[in-house]
Amino acid sequence: MNTPVLPSLHEIETAASVVYREFQATPQYRWALLSERLGAECWVKHENHSPVGAFKLRGGLCYFDALAKNNLLPHSVISATRGNHGQSVGWAARARGIPCTVVVPLGNSTEKNAAMRALGVEVIEHGNDFQESREHALRLAGETGAHLVPLFHPTLLLGVSTYWLEFFRAVPRLDVVYVPIGLGSGACGAIAAKLATGHRARIVGVVSSLATTYAQSLVAGHVVPSPASTVLADGIAVRVADAGALEILRSHIDHIVQVTDAEVAQAMRALYTDTHNVAEGAGAASFAAAMQERAQLGGQVVGTTLCGGNVDAALFAEVLAGRL
Repeated sequence: MNTPVLPSLHEIETAASVVYREFQATPQYRWALLSERLGAECWVKHENHSPVGAFKLRGGLCYFDALAKNNLLPHSVISATRGNHGQSVGWAARARGIPCTVVVPLGNSTEKNAAMRALGVEVIEHGNDFQESREHALRLAGETGAHLVPLFHPTLLLGVSTYWLEFFRAVPRLDVVYVPIGLGSGACGAIAAKLATGHRARIVGVVSSLATTYAQSLVAGHVVPSPASTVLADGIAVRVADAGALEILRSHIDHIVQVTDAEVAQAMRALYTDTHNVAEGAGAASFAAAMQERAQLGGQVVGTTLCGGNVDAALFAEVLAGRL
């Protein structure tokens, strides 16, 4: 399989102009207390400050913009999600007046489901995990003729790369950045922006130790399915890696860090205590990985991403109380 072509700087800048029609660049801050914990200068990119509380919106906006420019807007759309991708698709579909259906696993976050419904999305609960939801969405697309919005696609990657363009330009001194890997658009977007800008930062991928398809696939050199049983980091609870994303990652990722649910919970508590920002599990995975490697980071400028803050209140209360 040939490695997908990554976008140019001009293409990423053009995509950013699409994103900025809906919201402005998100902030990045150097947090003193997090830096103390890490023993290194720590910056956080706050994608939790987007209108849907996560970075995914950027990809959805660019995907639907591309459909419109090519006169390909469908009569209806469908996709699968654990929540943030679904909000992205729902937001962009609503703006175009297109009916949207999203399939989520049984027992999915009630607050993410509510957020999608508030955007006009029809939420269907089906399957025991994300992969089963994804397969059901594919079947429904075939039955109804709805356009299946993919979960990894060059245009989604293009949109996501805009937040890394912002980060790399704002903090040119970054030595290393930690990026959670769900289906891969976030990490591949970081790679695209790094290459487009010529930034020197090393890119470290982060997966859950209870969802290791990308870690195993990178070692094997091909897609290796793996069970996904993480309780906290649902945004990176992927059972089957995307082959296209894998090709990009294997050429450009520095290494992979696996974080436990306990480490994710501690990172969620640290982010709240030190910055008073709420992080969902996947949104805290970046800082959890940096903490795991803190002995190696002294004297470096470290970039982390709070890529989503959409965690159910009851679950977050359990995390803050130290019960998870």
